Amino acid sequence: MAANDAHLTWSGGSPCLWVWDATRTAPATVLFAAYARLFARTPVGRVDRLELDLPGQGARPAQCLRISVAHLVELFADRPASPSWSASLRWFHQAVELATQIAVSGRVTPVIAEDSVGVDARWVPVVDDVVTAAVAALGAERPPVCDAAGPFDLDHVIAELVDAVARQALRWQRWSAPLPNSRKRPVATVRGAFQALTDPGRPRLRTAYGPDGTLEDIRLVARVLDDERRRAAGEPVVRGRLRLHVPADIEEPWRIGLEVADATDAGRWCTAGDVWAVSPLAVDVAGDERHVPVLAQELVRAAVRLSASVPPLRRLLDTAEPDLLELDIDEVGALLEAASRVEAANVELLGPEQLLRSSARVKGQATPAPAAVRSGGLDAKALVEWTLTIDGEVVNVADVVRAEAAGASLMHIGGRWVRLEGAQVRKALETLTHHQRELSSVDALTLMKLAAESDPAAGGVGVADVAGAGVVELDGRGWVGDLLAGLPDEQLVEAHEPEGFVGELRHYQRRGLAWLGFLARLGLGGCLADDMGLGKTATALAHLLGRPGPHLVVCPLSVVRNWEREAARFAPALRVAIHHGDERARGAEAAGELASADLVLTTYGLLAREIDVLGAVDWTTVVLDEAQAVKNPHTKAARAARKLRAGQMLALTGTPVENRLSELWAILDVVDPGLLGSLPRFQQRFAVPIERDRDEAAAEQLRRLTRPFVLRRTKADKTLVPDLPDKIEQIAWATLTREQATLYQSVVDQLLADAEQEQGMRRRGLVLASLTRLKQICNHPAQALGDGSRLGGRSGKLARFDELVDELLDAGEQALVFTQYRQMGELLQRHLHERLDRRVPFLHGGVARKQRDAMVDRFQASIGGSGSGGVAIGPAGGGAEPLLLVSLKAGGTGLNLTAASRVIHYDRWWNPAVEDQATDRAWRIGQHHTVFVHKLVCSGTLEERIGQLIDDKRAIAASVIGEPSSEAWLSELSTDQLRELVMLDAAEATVPGSRS
Repeated sequence: MAANDAHLTWSGGSPCLWVWDATRTAPATVLFAAYARLFARTPVGRVDRLELDLPGQGARPAQCLRISVAHLVELFADRPASPSWSASLRWFHQAVELATQIAVSGRVTPVIAEDSVGVDARWVPVVDDVVTAAVAALGAERPPVCDAAGPFDLDHVIAELVDAVARQALRWQRWSAPLPNSRKRPVATVRGAFQALTDPGRPRLRTAYGPDGTLEDIRLVARVLDDERRRAAGEPVVRGRLRLHVPADIEEPWRIGLEVADATDAGRWCTAGDVWAVSPLAVDVAGDERHVPVLAQELVRAAVRLSASVPPLRRLLDTAEPDLLELDIDEVGALLEAASRVEAANVELLGPEQLLRSSARVKGQATPAPAAVRSGGLDAKALVEWTLTIDGEVVNVADVVRAEAAGASLMHIGGRWVRLEGAQVRKALETLTHHQRELSSVDALTLMKLAAESDPAAGGVGVADVAGAGVVELDGRGWVGDLLAGLPDEQLVEAHEPEGFVGELRHYQRRGLAWLGFLARLGLGGCLADDMGLGKTATALAHLLGRPGPHLVVCPLSVVRNWEREAARFAPALRVAIHHGDERARGAEAAGELASADLVLTTYGLLAREIDVLGAVDWTTVVLDEAQAVKNPHTKAARAARKLRAGQMLALTGTPVENRLSELWAILDVVDPGLLGSLPRFQQRFAVPIERDRDEAAAEQLRRLTRPFVLRRTKADKTLVPDLPDKIEQIAWATLTREQATLYQSVVDQLLADAEQEQGMRRRGLVLASLTRLKQICNHPAQALGDGSRLGGRSGKLARFDELVDELLDAGEQALVFTQYRQMGELLQRHLHERLDRRVPFLHGGVARKQRDAMVDRFQASIGGSGSGGVAIGPAGGGAEPLLLVSLKAGGTGLNLTAASRVIHYDRWWNPAVEDQATDRAWRIGQHHTVFVHKLVCSGTLEERIGQLIDDKRAIAASVIGEPSSEAWLSELSTDQLRELVMLDAAEATVPGSRS
């Protein structure tokens, strides 16, 4: 042995590293240094003292580093042996390589063992000729120094290494293999068993499982994993089956027969007699005559498991080649009652469909009842006729009662044998009695509650355990059938715009209009959850225009102006009153004044403060715009909204669920109270199973229940806008904060005073500088002041920007954010980093070409990758960035940024051509989605008036001052014109609806 050689030996079930230092074993410091030199990492393990018997040196104590088997595998994995290593290190490296080859080739199987401590799960090598020969060859090469701590069992070492390698290979995988029979396995069992077979620490299963876990469940999981091993090794994966043969004549005996079938192709099977005779059918199932013994082994194992748990089947072991048994009617009944134990033995029970799949159900046929007219809609009721069906056939209840009372498990129905599940039949009879007594006439919401918990096996819409009842099917005609079908968007008939509506709705908006009208006729509310930019406001206005008032719209402060403008544009006949600001209706006459208007606009803040006034009006329709404002049911606004009286309550929001499902509950509980039950019940029934356990059945039940009441269309659906690519431009209105308004007014006062005194170039420069400062104040006080001060809570425009960013991130979309100021871009970059904890790239004129190209490539990385999807904060997909900040000039030309489906102009450019060129970075050839352009504008400021001059009065502006090609024309305005342009309208800028 050379000095300073590091060696490995095996002691006490784990590998131990030690160092020979000249004529003695080395201390711990030398040991740690050798470890670090060999493996280039910090030592991991426990220092121990062992008695080593060194060749030619005799026995002596030594300090050793005891490391885990899993860590040894990790150290040697994908690492070639070094020629400078000692012989023992190289040999153990070979042992890890052999264990890896065994595991990778599929020559491993999971083993579950129970002892007094708990349940142990591990991977063991499958001992065949190949493995035996490889282990023997490795043992012949073992150098004596490996046995310094005493001889060790090589088979044991290989088994431990194989277990560690298999765990490491599976460690980052998730459970995905299907369970091979129908009984629902506890989620904790599957998760715990998989953890027990992948965790390097090999936890005992008794502590890893909940009370629902059983040893049979654990063994089943191991069986599935073993199937994967057999498949990889080329062996047949088969299952034992029992087939019940129903006699043609009632006097003939029943028979039960053993079979074996391919686990993945049930059509490839043979009888036990085929296996014992080695018939061609058996060879076909085995895949090769050499594998027929595998089929025989499975049959014997199945017979042993069945005889131990199902008394009528104990006679299967009366012969060495179990095959067929004759059973009397009582034994058949006992076998059917023990079906769950047959399943627990991992054997499938087959038989005629009417025996194995028969079920007792209560079926309801619902038809519309004559509707009574009430305020705002109809008092819609459904009449339901309830009957009892067994195996899909309507039966005489008296016959079933007699059979159930006699304890019969089989009965003739329609000339065939049908299996009766006693508990199920009793429950169905209770359900039938309850429903006939209590649910023969129901309203629309109760009808949907009945249809909420669908049984996928039911022929129609099903209900499980409603009001303590059994399994129910519901079918309906007329509006009942439409409601039960979920009112699918593609099946809605387009409604026409009402008289007085100015404009033309798109086809999907007309379907939305029809949906709103359908719900209104039944006295139901709904949530129009179309994506931002698909025209929810116009659709809602068309709906309101077609109904008598008064209507109430509740929205955020920043959206009031938008509703006022959109109402004037699409529904000018509506008499609109803004209930906000100093001139709003007050006092005892307020409710009467509001009721006389067609459309009343108010804010969530004022709703909470003046619910006594707003709650005193009988509204035909209440619209909650940006309804995420009531997603917390405990806020003042949400509590106030529940106190409003309305024929129909509607919610408009592009994000009905932002963070938690309870937000959907809160919105729907306002528009359709009681639909989803109480919040604690909703959490227990839907939120927890879906959010925590990803329960698909619960998710489907919730979709079925809410589908008629939530209409959701996204821009990713190209059928909505068939003329894609399209560009839809919108103004995103913002209001100034008090700080912004104060700064703005001081600049205006100084500008108007100086403009009166100055002339020529000096005056033009002064005007342009002042206008620029006003725009910067609208952006953010920190930009105008340039003092590096805090950003949050000081700018109404920044708050509106945050809302847009949150919505597009929730939708999984990408956006370009343009600003004409580099300083503002840097402030936005800082703000997004502080708020979202991510560094958003900023492309401006100072970015080098190489870096600029890298930014563009990263942003475009999602092209051809994943579609839209629900990421909250992070790249949009395929490594792409969801946001790209761009200075207007740097991004005006020469860029292809078609990954973006949104464009946000944080501040407006005076020249519309420059602004359009920037937008065209996304809206160009290669764009496959509608591009939604959001232009942030502070209402009541010069930003709004410049927008009006450029966008709304372009023709007038061209005739007076020429087409605006730069900001120079602004500097030529007279002082009076300048005053009109920059004057701060405090009522519009800070309190929509007030008049000053």
